[in-house]
Amino acid sequence: MAGFPPLSGAIADGGVVLHFGDPSREQRALERGEALVPLGDRTVIELTGSERLTWLDSITTQAVARLRAGQSTELLVLDPQGRVEHVAAVFDDGSSTWLIADTADAEPLATWLQRMVFRADVKVAVRPELLVVGFFAGGSAERRAESAALAPQQQAVVWTDPWPTVQPGGHQYHVGEHPGSGYHWRTAVLDEPAAAVLAADSETIWAGALAAEALRIAAWRPRWVAEVDERSLPHETDWIRSAVHLNKGCYRGQETVAKVHNLGHPPRRIAALHLDGSESLLPDAGAPVLVVGADGAEDEVGHITSAARHHELGPIALAILSRRAPVGDLVVRTPDGDIAAAQEVIVPGDAGATAEIPRLTRLSRRPSAPDPRDAH
Repeated sequence: MAGFPPLSGAIADGGVVLHFGDPSREQRALERGEALVPLGDRTVIELTGSERLTWLDSITTQAVARLRAGQSTELLVLDPQGRVEHVAAVFDDGSSTWLIADTADAEPLATWLQRMVFRADVKVAVRPELLVVGFFAGGSAERRAESAALAPQQQAVVWTDPWPTVQPGGHQYHVGEHPGSGYHWRTAVLDEPAAAVLAADSETIWAGALAAEALRIAAWRPRWVAEVDERSLPHETDWIRSAVHLNKGCYRGQETVAKVHNLGHPPRRIAALHLDGSESLLPDAGAPVLVVGADGAEDEVGHITSAARHHELGPIALAILSRRAPVGDLVVRTPDGDIAAAQEVIVPGDAGATAEIPRLTRLSRRPSAPDPRDAH
């Protein structure tokens, strides 16, 4: 796999640049649209062939059959029980469909896609020689990235994250203003020569993964590498808003998506936590989240998936909690001590079967009996 060219002052771990000495300053530059982030933990997959979009539409959660050149979206691959297996950003340039995935998921995703080709006119290719940079729209970083991006069809391969708005066919479980509405994240695909030019340009401002992760967590934005485990349903992490089209044709796992959305509630829910920063502790992924009663009794109700220090909000985290977890204050347990956590509900415990959520067409497409709840 290609590595990003050496960058002055970069502190890296396992090929991922964590920071350049000052993560808080880097966050501010990134948020203003002035900095680029070398995303060494992303891998690109290219799909070619005349049937690539209709084929991809038939096997994933997103409606991509009519995706036009220059458009972006996001998709999930589910197992037969509706659990999340793979996640990918999607961009089409009119000739190829480009998928950007977390590196640990890229090869498994590509392998699964290859198995699903059968006789379709589709070719699947992992492109490890290509590199990915991230940035926020509206500043100098966007201009630099777009000018450097791969453009085999005169269309720069730059993915626009759909997270700021609920996508067609999607649904938002959170009630009220969503912090993701201001999360104007982009990722550009580069070849090695273009990356080398950016790296050599003294005017390019760089930020590390710690800065990018802090802004992602503040926007309640889930990632495969962090928020997905062997039990994950898309409803639990608010992924219905950006990566699931509730009214498209059948795909693997759709029956579970429909049942949970129309008839039940997801067994778990994602929540945002504002952590007490007085002890300068930051929990690792997997740290248990507890409810502590007035009598000192403890009940473990979930675990941390992501945590970071935000330049304005202080220490923050995302956690996957049991549906039964109360909506009040919680405690995060770490080896160095407990951390008090104020909870902000993202997906409520009663998400799913609520009156204002539209019903899905039954998979058999036969007329269904009227729902008695619709009469009230």
